[in-house]
Amino acid sequence: MKKIKKIVSYFFPPENWRFPVLVITGLFIGIFLFVIYISKAPSYLSDKPSTCVNCHVMNPYYTAWSHSSHANVTTCNDCHVPHDNFLSKYYFKATDGLRHSYVFTFRWEPQVIRIKEAGVEVVQENCERCHEHQVHYVDAMQKLGNAADEENENDEQRCWFCHRDVPHGRVTSLSATPNAKINE
Repeated sequence: MKKIKKIVSYFFPPENWRFPVLVITGLFIGIFLFVIYISKAPSYLSDKPSTCVNCHVMNPYYTAWSHSSHANVTTCNDCHVPHDNFLSKYYFKATDGLRHSYVFTFRWEPQVIRIKEAGVEVVQENCERCHEHQVHYVDAMQKLGNAADEENENDEQRCWFCHRDVPHGRVTSLSATPNAKINE
């Protein structure tokens, strides 16, 4: 019995401290749950495009996508999140999401949102994944073009070099789609 009490004493405070520790622990848990609720954190586990407009600065991009040819066949995560395996998908979502929440919480978002290098690679891979039957022909055309132009032999073209308006149109700032209506 003494061993059990000794083990319990490591995990619980002395008798006269238990109530204050319980109250403080309850406050921290309550604040944590409130932050989870306010930030709509569970929504980020889904693939719903409406999740992306939890941050108002994404409204123009969401609106442009929702009126594009991709809206009927893709979600934001189809293009912007890796699909090689479950772990890399959620690791990418977590790290990218934490960066976004940090930037938006402290109001450091830029007027023009630009994709980061890690995101560039993911979007390019997903373009190729969805359009692999078309990419074969583009690769062949690029090789022919590069053979004629020795300076560009190692240059890799991104899909959006030619397809600038897919799927976000010419959205470049928060003022590009004023009064954008979000349909949830």
